[in-house]
Amino acid sequence: MLDSQDNRASLERLREECSLDLLGVADLHGNEELLAAFPHDVRSTLHIAVVIGLRLSRGVLNTLEDGPNLLYLHHYRQINAQLDRAATTISTEIERRGYSALPVPASQIVDWQRMAGQVSHKAMARLAGLGWRGRNNLLVSPQLGAQVRLATVLTDFPLTPDHPLDGNCGRCRRCAEACPAGAIGQTWADFNLKACYEKLDEFRRERRVQQHICGMCVKACPGRVGTAEMDRRGAYG
Repeated sequence: MLDSQDNRASLERLREECSLDLLGVADLHGNEELLAAFPHDVRSTLHIAVVIGLRLSRGVLNTLEDGPNLLYLHHYRQINAQLDRAATTISTEIERRGYSALPVPASQIVDWQRMAGQVSHKAMARLAGLGWRGRNNLLVSPQLGAQVRLATVLTDFPLTPDHPLDGNCGRCRRCAEACPAGAIGQTWADFNLKACYEKLDEFRRERRVQQHICGMCVKACPGRVGTAEMDRRGAYG
């Protein structure tokens, strides 16, 4: 127990040094399907996920009007790179202590049909208590809303896991109102992935952003630090 506390304290120090906004720990026992893309050795040994998050700039998001622009593209890539550097720093520290660590990139698509990465960072983040799955099909943090990017470090480093949150989006539908693809329904299960991808592909071609990004539902979901209007409308009930 003391080792776990000391280990968590060391991660919190790294969180501050790397200027991370979020850090949570998930126990993957019973959720091994989240590691299906990895070799057996990884699935059988690395059952702890350290999930980290960085907030996207409100200033950059405020430049979005009806879809992505080149400023958002550059910022999106820089945040992902910063997360990757932080994940590498955390992994290096864990390995120096004699344990195994595998940093998973913040944004690396390995299955374009499902728009899926090597792991689902948002699924890991939910298990780590960082937020819930919003109706926009993204992680929604109580503090940051959907305005956050994530990365994951898989490890066997002894850590006490955090607990999933009991949260939801309540009556808030700001993301659905903002979605240029009309892809957002009543719940995350209603999310129209095909419509979303088609709109992202249109943006990639027509706006020269060279990546499948949008940002409109992200901009619409700032979390509790955003505006009192969200509370008035029943967000995060």
